[in-house]
Amino acid sequence: MFAGGADGNGHLPRPRRPRRVGGMGSPPDQAGSAPPHPAPPPCTDYDMAYFKAYSHLGVHEEMLKDHVRTNTYRNAIMHHRDLISGKVVLDVGCGTGVLSIFCAFAGATRVYAVDASDIALQAVEIVRENELSDKVIVLHGRIEDVEIEEKVDVIISEWMGYMLLYESMLGSVIFARDKWLKPGGLILPSHASLYLAPITNSRRYQDSIYFWRDVYGIKMSSMMPLAKQCAFMEPSVETISGENVLTWPAVVAQVDCYTIQAPDLETVTAAFKFTSMLQAPLHGFSFWFDVEFNGPVRQKVKKQANQPLDVDMQNSSPSNKKKKQDMSIVLSTAPEDAPTHWQQTLLYLFEPIQLKKDQIMEGSVTISQSQQHARFLNICLKYFTGEQWYVKESVMR
Repeated sequence: MFAGGADGNGHLPRPRRPRRVGGMGSPPDQAGSAPPHPAPPPCTDYDMAYFKAYSHLGVHEEMLKDHVRTNTYRNAIMHHRDLISGKVVLDVGCGTGVLSIFCAFAGATRVYAVDASDIALQAVEIVRENELSDKVIVLHGRIEDVEIEEKVDVIISEWMGYMLLYESMLGSVIFARDKWLKPGGLILPSHASLYLAPITNSRRYQDSIYFWRDVYGIKMSSMMPLAKQCAFMEPSVETISGENVLTWPAVVAQVDCYTIQAPDLETVTAAFKFTSMLQAPLHGFSFWFDVEFNGPVRQKVKKQANQPLDVDMQNSSPSNKKKKQDMSIVLSTAPEDAPTHWQQTLLYLFEPIQLKKDQIMEGSVTISQSQQHARFLNICLKYFTGEQWYVKESVMR
């Protein structure tokens, strides 16, 4: 999810996605003050580097080999076959075109598959190889720049980035929705939720920090401050398990793709209150997300209008999560669920905090688009525990 290089495990990093999200979902302006067709944002050097990164085959191979991701999308498309069959579909950020082809298999009359990266050239060949050139039209360009001469019934996109918000393509989905989606049309996925929880992870500290205490019998503790800066200054994308999580998660943001507006993406602020379920060192905080694939009718029943952007987070309960999964198809990146290429996003503390069982951690988190570029994220955690205030600030580039 970024351009260039391999990570510490030798894996090619995936470029992450365009624009962000929050506890949002206010309805579109009914007064008609917004222009009928939104003006496309400028294409910056950061955008061009982002599109170039998505031209790399390894990025798409990683996504396609994520069976949780790809099978959930295929299942959701087939689940909504009655809303796709005989309809016109727009795939925003189509990559290799796999979702477009799934929609063709579901009976779509026509699918516009749009991607700004050069992988679109390969998508043309894949569509031709599957004898679907009469149904799937690949357009090489930004969704904000391409021309489509008809309205569409369905928009599908795999827009989520690490911790949901990082370089997610939601801004492009909003642009496409406002310009081309017919009233009552279907958007897949339809809803998203971002979660936060405190975590413990002694192995990570052992591998990255305490390793320097004794290296082949040589004392190197003087390296530890630098090691902490290198390992924990920026958010870390890695896989943890449910055993690392110290409390029930809290909901940071909820997104309704049918009603979310672009300004809602700029800043997300939410309060939290955690109670540790065991005595353990607090090593940091973890973000993860899930997305739902609801139809437009179900969405109108479920979603309340005018939901505020700043969400006062309440601790999630397992019963609430169960209800959500029972009522719709859900793609989850939670630590207790099957791993995905998104993994979890962790903010590590430079110094662990020793927690007692039932100790309270109370504070707030703010996630905002960087002034440098909207594809970057500024993250600020402020929390109070053990009679002391702490602040953790980080930038996800």
